[in-house]
Amino acid sequence: MSLDKATVASIAALARLRVPEERLEPMVADLNTILGFVEQLDEVDTTGVEPLASVTGHALPQRDDAVTDGGYPERVTANAPDRVNDFYAVPKVVE
Repeated sequence: MSLDKATVASIAALARLRVPEERLEPMVADLNTILGFVEQLDEVDTTGVEPLASVTGHALPQRDDAVTDGGYPERVTANAPDRVNDFYAVPKVVE
């Protein structure tokens, strides 16, 4: 499939896009390139591949819910201007 200048202008009008006349020709080239890539997908052999209408039937791989970082509060609060034990001390903001 190949697009021409009039078709691109019509598509732009349907999409309510204002495309200047000087931008139509480069846009024709860009859209034809994109359509060429899409046409290449028709060459892929998909026999035996079931269509995927939804991803809800698939489960994501799970990982263990384990702490893999932390456990060194003294390093985290080392540069805190005010600290109480292993916590940052902040000024009171509610009056």
